[in-house]
Amino acid sequence: MRRITTATLVAGLLLAGGAAPALAGESAPVRRCSAGQLQVRLGTIDAGAGNRNAPLVFTNSSRTACTLYGHPGLIMIDKQGDTLRTRVRRATGPKHRVTVKPGGSARTTLHWTVVETGDETACPSPARLLVIPPDERSYLNVPFDAGQVCDGGRLDVTPLA
Repeated sequence: MRRITTATLVAGLLLAGGAAPALAGESAPVRRCSAGQLQVRLGTIDAGAGNRNAPLVFTNSSRTACTLYGHPGLIMIDKQGDTLRTRVRRATGPKHRVTVKPGGSARTTLHWTVVETGDETACPSPARLLVIPPDERSYLNVPFDAGQVCDGGRLDVTPLA
């Protein structure tokens, strides 16, 4: 009788294209968060000297932990549902893979100006923000009563932490 070892079983599964089972004492790898696992909300807007800052909070609403890494994508929408010019500037800084446990949160900070710049004579006023989690194609729709967003619709965003 031939004895099958754990290493043989794992190698066979990998060659067959299956996932290797977690061995005793090992935990399964944590996968990236999908839009379907998350809820997003805009925190309190902090205003000062023509600038606005607000946290964008991602909460894991699923039953399993997941990870976020990098910056979210953002698209501003007006009251009529039309897309507004949105220029996302990713703030530099260290990026960390954030493991978000069920019910836990990760956040990024948004910054924008409400002061017309250059040859701007008016700035759009968004009503909603489409938020695309890192490495995702799906989005979450968030109320975004930000007043006006100037400098060509520029939103600065920090890495998720």
